[in-house]
Amino acid sequence: MQSTVNYLWHTDDLLGQGATASVYKARNKKSGELVAVKVFNTASYLRPREVQVREFEVLRKLNHQNIVKLFAVEETGGSRQKVLVMEYCSSGSLLSVLESPENAFGLPEEEFLVVLRCVARVNTLSGSKDRLPPKVSPRHEAVPGQRTSSPLSAVAGMNHLRENGIVHRDIKPGNILRLLGEEGQSIYKLTDFGAARELDDDEKFVSVYGTEEYLHPDMYERAVLRKPQQKTFGVTVDLWSIGVTLYHAATGSLPFIPYGGPRRNKEMMYRITTEKPAGAIAGTQKQENGPLEWSYTLPVTCRLSLGLQSQLVPILANILEVEQAKCWGFDQFFAETSDILQRVVVHVFSLSQAVLHHVYIHAHNTIAIFLEAVYEQTRVAPQHQKFLFEGHFWVLEPNLSAQHIAHTTASSPLTLLSTASETPMGLAFKDPAQDIPKFFPKVDLQADYTTAKSVLGAGYQALWLARTLLAGQELMLRGLHWCVETLQATCRRTLEVTRMALLFLSSSLGTERFSSVAGMTEMQELKKVTELRSRLRALAEALSRCSHSITESQTSLSNLRSELLKNRDQVHADRSVQQIQYCLDKMNLIYKQFKKSRMRPGLGYNEEQIHKLDNRLAKRLLLQLFQETCVQKYQTSLVTHGRWMREVHETRNHLRMVSCSVAAYNTEAQGAQEGLSQILDRVSHQLLQDRTKEAQVSPPLTAPYPSPALTDLVLQMQELCEEMKLLAFDLQDNNRVIEGLSWPPSAPDS
Repeated sequence: MQSTVNYLWHTDDLLGQGATASVYKARNKKSGELVAVKVFNTASYLRPREVQVREFEVLRKLNHQNIVKLFAVEETGGSRQKVLVMEYCSSGSLLSVLESPENAFGLPEEEFLVVLRCVARVNTLSGSKDRLPPKVSPRHEAVPGQRTSSPLSAVAGMNHLRENGIVHRDIKPGNILRLLGEEGQSIYKLTDFGAARELDDDEKFVSVYGTEEYLHPDMYERAVLRKPQQKTFGVTVDLWSIGVTLYHAATGSLPFIPYGGPRRNKEMMYRITTEKPAGAIAGTQKQENGPLEWSYTLPVTCRLSLGLQSQLVPILANILEVEQAKCWGFDQFFAETSDILQRVVVHVFSLSQAVLHHVYIHAHNTIAIFLEAVYEQTRVAPQHQKFLFEGHFWVLEPNLSAQHIAHTTASSPLTLLSTASETPMGLAFKDPAQDIPKFFPKVDLQADYTTAKSVLGAGYQALWLARTLLAGQELMLRGLHWCVETLQATCRRTLEVTRMALLFLSSSLGTERFSSVAGMTEMQELKKVTELRSRLRALAEALSRCSHSITESQTSLSNLRSELLKNRDQVHADRSVQQIQYCLDKMNLIYKQFKKSRMRPGLGYNEEQIHKLDNRLAKRLLLQLFQETCVQKYQTSLVTHGRWMREVHETRNHLRMVSCSVAAYNTEAQGAQEGLSQILDRVSHQLLQDRTKEAQVSPPLTAPYPSPALTDLVLQMQELCEEMKLLAFDLQDNNRVIEGLSWPPSAPDS
């Protein structure tokens, strides 16, 4: 046990150890409160006095939610060693989070954004005191129901740290501690300011600190390769360390890896970082003395969405820049990271592509900007975009604010419909089994432990992929179901109006009514009436064919709907995720056993045999469950989805053709109505003239056409004309219904 006046700790409760100090978990003697104590060793006192006290002075100045708090500076009783009493972060460090097999391929998107927020707030501490904060829109409002980072809090953190003008000089995942907030959310805090110092923007330093994998190449050359040089270093060296840290957090691995690893091939490590082309964010050497391979994007195994990657990659490219003159300053870095953190996410599932997109936009942007962002990710032009949300069309007016977009989640996104018929791409992924190293036939406890950890990491990646693939199948089926429901509604409405028009045509074409008109007209008028009746009869037959065609479409859609429901039941009954989770639990036990066994000098024969069986079992289970179950089902679902999408596309085009036909029949009906109206006008006018003349020469009672009969005839013809007008209106309404309900909207060139 060791203690100071107010705190007590056991040397077994070691949290971390460095060249000059060790950190322990301790308790307050009176309250029992948990704290962390940093106890400096003898080597630390060999440093100059100003270096020894620098960490105390820096921590006393800083007071920020993303910096570990300093409570007191005390001394141990016997040796009178200096002790820093600091805030205790119970959940380890970002490095321990990344070393967990669960995050072998990088952090989930939400957790990465938490880390980014911490880094953006804290690491502007190298900023100049005269620097202005980045512009923030005064009307930055969140989309209702969505959580966003507050620009004001970020700016406040920047202002606090900028005033101190401090460079950390040892930024790495191990120096970013994690604790859980009251609601279970992660809070990351920067610690270990032993290498920190105050530094203005234009001031330089020559001393070298830091961890070699995260060191700027100029510092690496002198500190690791021990090459003499006269270079000085500015505040931007922290940006290089931040870039490596962010890449590590996003991918689970370091960006620059020579063959054999950074610690074994230091010369090649230096060469990779200094020869890196502009825009590249990673470089690897996969064979001994082999060529260097550069990457300008994050790997496909990264769990960040392409929407976030498109925002992050330019930042990494500009802070992982060797030449300090070309590297961004902290002002630009903070402006760009704050821009990401101030955005909201709109989840968009492209039904034709079968891909879920995360679209990052500002809440104060217009919907037109959102539609353009959707185009950048999907290549579907804004004029061809139509959206469904929870089964209903969601109309997005380009001039409105993005705040009018629905609150979306990954499981409840906007569904993007497109006029184009394309083969579904689906989720692009890499089989986790490809990253599993081979087990050696001979038992090697340390190597087997490392391999077991890799297998477990691949298992967690397989679990994440299995969940993602299953969710993708659910979104495909749900989106198609909504499309079918919409098309069926179109069919019902169109069929109803078409049948009403047919009924009206049947009554309007009655022989008795037209025969009375024919009996009162001349031969030429009678011929025109006959022609019009023939046109109307042909129109009725055409509408009847349309009605039959729509009925066939209804039947086809009903069959498709039944298939969709059957497949949705199968997806809901899929237990592959639970099976992989069960196997992961078993693999965890194997991993823990290997972790425990590596500390032993050796295993007995029986233990070795079990050890070998466990190795093979873990890998076989992973391959079978993921490859033979999840991947095959997903690939089959993509093929089926493509077939169903083509069927929906063909049905939509067929209904569009019906719409055009009905429009043409509407035009014919209008022409027939106009022709009948003209005949009616002429006949009525002639009858009235005849009646007038007859009235002048004969008494009304002896008129050849009694007044009541004449009046009935005129009224009958007027009624017929009005009914024909109603027919035209009904057909116009029919056309509007089909155009309004058709999916997706008609494109000029389709």
